[in-house]
Amino acid sequence: MRLLVVDDHTVVRDGVRRLVEALGPAEIGEADSPSTALAAFRSLRPDVTVLDINLKNGSGLEVLKRLRADDPKARIVVFSMYSDVVYATSARRGGALGYVSKSAPSDELLTAIEKALAGEPYVDAETAALIAAHPDAAPATAGELSRRELQILHMLGEGRSLSDIADGLGVAYKTVANTSTRMKEKLGLERTADLVRFALETRGGRLLGGVEGTTGAEDGN
Repeated sequence: MRLLVVDDHTVVRDGVRRLVEALGPAEIGEADSPSTALAAFRSLRPDVTVLDINLKNGSGLEVLKRLRADDPKARIVVFSMYSDVVYATSARRGGALGYVSKSAPSDELLTAIEKALAGEPYVDAETAALIAAHPDAAPATAGELSRRELQILHMLGEGRSLSDIADGLGVAYKTVANTSTRMKEKLGLERTADLVRFALETRGGRLLGGVEGTTGAEDGN
């Protein structure tokens, strides 16, 4: 078995590497960003890819789409910090065979990898219970965004760049970029341009009203 681990934290990649040694993989590749993930995938042609959702300079869900476009038969297990119906549903819709929360017992990741190797789906027990409780769950609406997320969404609709937004709010660029990525994942969108379009479509409604004057580091979560 050839395995690719895509995560932007070295300690997580090392942990997964040690964990999967029990499965006796012939080769384990690593990547820490969307660009290196695609290159490593094409070089290794792994039997299974373990993919995080939050990556440097991009979203793991976008990487999932790219890997599946490159190889429609790619067997991918999303390994995420989120035990969440929306993320799990988005991953499954994107073609992931498995979804395991990083808070799940380690043997669940091993099970997910083994199932994926056999072409079978698997979701960790906690997330599966959430999905069962909310079978019709769909990507979030603007009403489910935090106040800070709504604020950034409003500013995007005004045509402001992520750098401008960071300066205006007095926060780090990375904070705004991460928030934008989180919004895209919540709303089931792929690009920042889609966020801008969504903001413009929603701007006339009440959901974005009253948020533009708020500044400071409060996240509203």
